Amino acid sequence: MSVRLSDYVASATQSQLAAYLDHTPWTLTSNAPDIVRSLLTACGDGYAISGDIAIHASATIEPGAAIKGPCIVGPDCFIASTASVRGGCWLERGCIIGPAAELKSSFVFADSKLAHLNFVGDSILGGDVNIEAGAMVANCRNEHADKRIRIASANGVIDTGVEKFGAIIGNGARIGANAVVAPGALLAPRTIVARLALVDQASIA
Repeated sequence: MSVRLSDYVASATQSQLAAYLDHTPWTLTSNAPDIVRSLLTACGDGYAISGDIAIHASATIEPGAAIKGPCIVGPDCFIASTASVRGGCWLERGCIIGPAAELKSSFVFADSKLAHLNFVGDSILGGDVNIEAGAMVANCRNEHADKRIRIASANGVIDTGVEKFGAIIGNGARIGANAVVAPGALLAPRTIVARLALVDQASIA
């Protein structure tokens, strides 16, 4: 069963990830370190590259932020003090990672925002996604003996074959404060998740 990133993120076909659109989203996140490392060579003028970290000159990284490569931080991005970015992350343009937010092995398209006290793991966020304070996008089914992530969809069960995958969050989605998005969520563009809500699309079939 095919899940196409371009159905959730229309601009993906014009992005640095265009060459990877034949991969499933969970394959992208599982291989995020290698993919981000390969994209470093495509960073053009305006980027300062140190080891496997590329940061655009117009980006702001506050003192006390932790960035572990491989990582690409695009133009006009902002990473606040006490934020953590690790495990292979790609921030396209105008993204905000707020105080005490943690982003792990994820791809974030233009103008998306993590407020503060967020965790987003092994996920793909479309453009103009806003995640309010305290919301979590979990990436591991630690409650199951078999941790392989299976997603219940309208067309049947999708077995991702991986044990870590957070979500695809489509363009313009809004995730309310203290909401929890359980592993393996597929959120269509402009989805609104209420504050304190739980989104769980798991299948244990």
